[in-house]
Amino acid sequence: MLKELWPSPLSAFANTAGQVFLIVLPLLVAVAYLTLVERKVIAFMQLRRGPNRVGPFGLFQPVADGLKLMHKEFLIPATATPLLFILAPLLTFTVSLAAWGVIPWGEERVFSNLNLGVVYLLLLSSLGVHGVILAGWASRSRYAFLGALRAVAQMLSYEVSLALTLVPIILSAGSLNLTAIVQAQQGLWYIFPHAPLAILFFINALAETRRAPFDLPEAESELVSGYHVEYASMGFSLLFLSEYANTLLMSSLGVLLFLGGWLPPLNCFPFTSIPGSVWMGLKISLVLFLFLWVRATLPRFRYDKLMKLGWKVCLPVALLWIVLTASFLLFWGGGTAS
Repeated sequence: MLKELWPSPLSAFANTAGQVFLIVLPLLVAVAYLTLVERKVIAFMQLRRGPNRVGPFGLFQPVADGLKLMHKEFLIPATATPLLFILAPLLTFTVSLAAWGVIPWGEERVFSNLNLGVVYLLLLSSLGVHGVILAGWASRSRYAFLGALRAVAQMLSYEVSLALTLVPIILSAGSLNLTAIVQAQQGLWYIFPHAPLAILFFINALAETRRAPFDLPEAESELVSGYHVEYASMGFSLLFLSEYANTLLMSSLGVLLFLGGWLPPLNCFPFTSIPGSVWMGLKISLVLFLFLWVRATLPRFRYDKLMKLGWKVCLPVALLWIVLTASFLLFWGGGTAS
């Protein structure tokens, strides 16, 4: 009897480790090549060539960049707090990877199908702020600390608005489970009845991930490179990768909430024959292209304009849309809002 029971914990651990590996490895490859795609897209929009020297069409450029950063010396400033200085990139990177555990790529293709998946993502988003403020404070640099304060103020401000943009979707689907939210869009994707909310979510996602035109924590003109100005080698790599992983995460979340996740655009033969994970990947690529398009098009905001947009525009519009959605569901939708 003992011989029969003993292998079960080991097999469960091996199964879990294998699932984690299948999530982390493709994510790291996708993040690495997102940097290449970004440079190619922006070069195309600016009538340049972009990376084209390392490998055919520059396809090995992310590999070369990774090897270069791995071989650089990891420097710790003399005045920095060593433990926190090392811990900050690890915390930020771990949080950005942990969020992918609840992102479904199909009805059964999810690592953990949590009933409170949306709440889990919001909690991890809040934890990501700690890594940023630790990176700025532990560096003991005025530029890094000012960049961290900017980043934290920006992330907390837009995190409130981002959370409120999720409420109408939760009311419409009647669930906090991401798989259930996708399944509720079988007849109609939420981007059509919630089009203003989708635009608001995209603006909040840009600010939450500190992407242009809201990349003020890394403004080169006054902060050099923001909260990671003192980092080199793998420390910089982890902060850099976590930022792109969060961009991928926000794109995936937008696809799940507004674009029907893995559902095909039309429920007929040519579209239903394509696997759902392919549709999911195509939709994420579309949203990522919008991120890159905005970066190549719009200039950087002024900081007071950034805060004004968050508190005086995004927040009131999100609250108004919650009231409108709840009223519609209560009086015309059969009482779903209750």
